[in-house]
Amino acid sequence: MKTISLIIDSRPITAPEGQSLLWVALDNGIYIPNLCALRDRPEPAAACRLCFVEVAGKEQPATACTEPVTEGMVVNTRGERALRLARTGLELLLASHPVDCAHCLANRTCELQKIARHLGVKLNTKRFRQLRRDLPIDDSHPRFTYDPNKCVLCGRCVWVCQKRNGRNSLSFAHRGFQRRVTTFADEPMASLNCDDCHECVSVCPTGALAPHEGKKAPALT
Repeated sequence: MKTISLIIDSRPITAPEGQSLLWVALDNGIYIPNLCALRDRPEPAAACRLCFVEVAGKEQPATACTEPVTEGMVVNTRGERALRLARTGLELLLASHPVDCAHCLANRTCELQKIARHLGVKLNTKRFRQLRRDLPIDDSHPRFTYDPNKCVLCGRCVWVCQKRNGRNSLSFAHRGFQRRVTTFADEPMASLNCDDCHECVSVCPTGALAPHEGKKAPALT
């Protein structure tokens, strides 16, 4: 594969031509907020709308996960227009997200915390009216708990279950504000027809799927 040269945040970088800008930046220590990206996913989901960057020659900010790198590309990950879009996207997510970090199993490892620090957004932002779903927590599975209220609909768990492992244990259901990740027929998580790999727990960025206290999810490889 041809190697090309580009500039990200004034840093000269080389990368394989056509690789996702998001992964090129992350591989070179340049953080771009993201929730739905998975490296081995052939097509980016582009669902979270947080990885906006500014690319020289483009009129509007672009999502880094869908932008292939090209020779001579000049990228600014800290442009004000891109940051404004990312901050708005995060604040919209937080408007329906229960912020109770001190009692969350994902505290200090939650991607929302990392993104909020990077963008300078308070987790308890009040910019938008708060809309809580107040869905029941499912702790029926012996190894992990599912809190749909913390789910940001990134689709990571659905993808690893269906595409990587060839199963249909998890999927999306309903539309709009009622959309959520669930099992077939909304059965409890204990009914999952899976091989107990728990990759869905490993890839969850927010603790919506979290191991029961005292038990760890296997590391994702």
